[in-house]
Amino acid sequence: MEIVSALLIGLLFGIGLIVAGMTNPAKVQGFLDLAGNWDPSLALVMGGAIAVGLLAFRLAGKRGRSLLGGAMRLPGTSGIDRRLLLGSLVFGAGWGLAGFCPGPALASLATGGAKPLIFTGAMLAGMLLFEVLERAAARRRAG
Repeated sequence: MEIVSALLIGLLFGIGLIVAGMTNPAKVQGFLDLAGNWDPSLALVMGGAIAVGLLAFRLAGKRGRSLLGGAMRLPGTSGIDRRLLLGSLVFGAGWGLAGFCPGPALASLATGGAKPLIFTGAMLAGMLLFEVLERAAARRRAG
């Protein structure tokens, strides 16, 4: 049941990204172009996502188990540290340069275009590099 639930929620999320225009890099870059031809429409998408997220986390925080009966795994930290700031900067730079963030890039893979494929490859390479560096740091700390 968890796999079916994840599939349906993922499909709903992907459709929402497509309908909102988040899979169109030009629309995303227009939103980020504050000094040029600014397109504020994605601010409504973000506002809606933040509102839904706040409500969902508030409700989830009051529950001991998920709707499917699994354990709740909510974030345990809320502090702002160097890793969060650097990660946010890298994420924002990639989003601004490419016009994609991970969800819309994956949804855009269905179009068969080169841009989402290149972005997704670069994203996976970055994740792999992060894992390699994290494991190396953990080995240095351990021994």
